[in-house]
Amino acid sequence: MNLDTSNRTYRQLVGNGLIYSVPRFQRDYSWTPTEWDDLWQDIEGLFEDGGEEEHYMGYLVLQSRDSKNFDVIDGQQRLTTLSILVLAFLGNLQKLIDDGLEPEKNQKRLEQLRSTFIGYLDPVTLIPKSKLNLNRNNNNLYQTYLVPLETAPKRNLKATEHLMRKAYDWFFNAVRQRFSANRRGDAFAQYIDSLSDKLFFTVITVNDELNAYKVFETLNARGVKLSSTDLLKNYLFAVVHNHGADEREMMELDNRWERLVGLIGSESLPDFLRAYWNSKNKFVRHSELFKRIRESITSKGGVFSLMRDLEGNAHIFAALPSSEDSLWNNEQKKYIKTLRMFNVRQLYPLLLSAYNKFSEGDFTTLLRSCCVISFRYNIIGNLATNEQERVYNRLAVELSSNTISTLQDLISALSTLYVSDDKFKGDFSEKEMRTTQARNKRVVRYILFEIERHISNNAYDFESDSYNLEHIMPESIQEGWDHIQDRDHDQFVYRLGNMTLLNRSVNRDLGNSDFEMKKEKYRESEFSLTQRVANENSEWNPERISEHQKWMARQATAIWRITQLI
Repeated sequence: MNLDTSNRTYRQLVGNGLIYSVPRFQRDYSWTPTEWDDLWQDIEGLFEDGGEEEHYMGYLVLQSRDSKNFDVIDGQQRLTTLSILVLAFLGNLQKLIDDGLEPEKNQKRLEQLRSTFIGYLDPVTLIPKSKLNLNRNNNNLYQTYLVPLETAPKRNLKATEHLMRKAYDWFFNAVRQRFSANRRGDAFAQYIDSLSDKLFFTVITVNDELNAYKVFETLNARGVKLSSTDLLKNYLFAVVHNHGADEREMMELDNRWERLVGLIGSESLPDFLRAYWNSKNKFVRHSELFKRIRESITSKGGVFSLMRDLEGNAHIFAALPSSEDSLWNNEQKKYIKTLRMFNVRQLYPLLLSAYNKFSEGDFTTLLRSCCVISFRYNIIGNLATNEQERVYNRLAVELSSNTISTLQDLISALSTLYVSDDKFKGDFSEKEMRTTQARNKRVVRYILFEIERHISNNAYDFESDSYNLEHIMPESIQEGWDHIQDRDHDQFVYRLGNMTLLNRSVNRDLGNSDFEMKKEKYRESEFSLTQRVANENSEWNPERISEHQKWMARQATAIWRITQLI
């Protein structure tokens, strides 16, 4: 990978004659008073007695066009805000000049600071020649009003321009208040001069979009969240622009992109793009996605075709994690909610393909089948998802290309992911789920209520606060459980066979009571599952837990099954 990585202070970054440009359709300025105040407090801390000597501003990802001009791929919010901060200092210097305080000296200071950190004004036209050029929605206000220290209008501005104007006013007032007792130009100049050496970035410079995307993937994998969606957007817009698009076409593309981001969300867009791509093409991981799109989409028509197809699938993907979305009917909502609880996303490409292919009834049947497969494979079997994901991808592509055309054929093809009854029964019989984790607790409640519905034909809301999850052998051993060894307690307390259901008030009253006392209440329970624990067991120990769980496994095998695959 052809890239350069280095740590640079703010002075080294902007005081070296280089030009930085935010790509035309890059994300607009969006920082608010919360971010402004956080930055200002960090900066002020650098000048306090005993404060830090420097402040880390994070990663800055640049794409080189030549040795002097760079596109800002990530970091434009921070660079823009720092420029506005410097301009706020220059504005305060201009106020000193206007008030007649050392006007000649302060004019020289203003011009020197502007030349070092902002750029210069053409002496004839007074048009700014800036070190930083912003995107299409921000650059006009920045160059026309902020850089020359002109009063920006308050009306007829875009929302992002209002934020920039307010940012300047906010920092102008912060600087004025900071130096209210010392309104001296040399104090302003000294502050900026010192600050520029105290702020530093990790600057990553790459030579093309593909390397930039690899940087995004690497850093995101390490927990440093960068906007790889902006990089993809820039590439697609560059393709259209380079193929002779006019302004109307560029705006149409921009509107389509904004609609897509508005529906999916910028953070979820990479996941959507991958799910969409894997629903129609050979399996690709996140790290290779941009490369595949870049290889495939090379023309203006290709970009617009991709955008239309993405828009057609976006509403489906956006609805997949939400059981309350109006896209689903009542039965589908139940299965979508279950898949969300299972946290199984590997099947999204298949569901995207299937929604566009099948009738409402067939799609509902597929959702139920996916819930069963996910329960056997992921929840109880805890099997590796790599192969599972590839199977879903292969079937999604076959469905999209009409190699598979019927629901029956698709479900038959899913047989490789359907855990057999014998293995499922064995896995269930040994399953432990630590209910100290909220998600596990929810899944266990779901399991127990489904078994209850199966044996009593009574349906309950497993999320109702009226009912509690009861650990028969308590999580905390107390008097009455002396016969349980610590080792056995550790091994069996979170086994599915040691858990049942109780009315909330009964559960609270029982607490950590011994099994004899619990049995009396269990017999009175409205739940057949809980009554069975009392009626079938004279004592409660690891052997009885195992036997009860084997019985539960037999019920589960009958509940979570796909008849066509038996």
